[in-house]
Amino acid sequence: MTAPKGPTLTVVPHPKTPDVETDTPPSGPQVLQPSGWPMPKGYANGMAADGRVVVTGGVIGWDTQGRLAPDFVAQVRQTLSNIADILAEGGASPAHLVRLTWYVVDIEEYLASLKELGRAYREIFGAHYPAMALVQVVRLVEKAALVEIEATAVVPR
Repeated sequence: MTAPKGPTLTVVPHPKTPDVETDTPPSGPQVLQPSGWPMPKGYANGMAADGRVVVTGGVIGWDTQGRLAPDFVAQVRQTLSNIADILAEGGASPAHLVRLTWYVVDIEEYLASLKELGRAYREIFGAHYPAMALVQVVRLVEKAALVEIEATAVVPR
């Protein structure tokens, strides 16, 4: 029997480093990066985590009054803020995110807004980039919504 061909997997430590004195592994999610693969920018190829799972439904960018901003970046900013609030309610933070699935109605608008989106993302979630997928959809249930995001976080025990 021959060994399977293909890339080997590297576990990239989360920014938290192991405790040197106890050699305890870092708590929180770890990035999975197959060796030889190019490093992704703004997302991870995979994540590993152990703990209590906190998930959101599809979250859109409405404010506490149920209003949606008219522009894409403002809706994303509010959506990310709403996700952070839901995570906090579940005892999690953006650092615990292991997956985000984005649904957008206009992928060209998403691509044209990458700088502003990155800035908003880092302001709300910091420099933690979980596994992500982006899907263009025909429309969302709320007609004026331009983006909807599902989130999965894992809080260490």
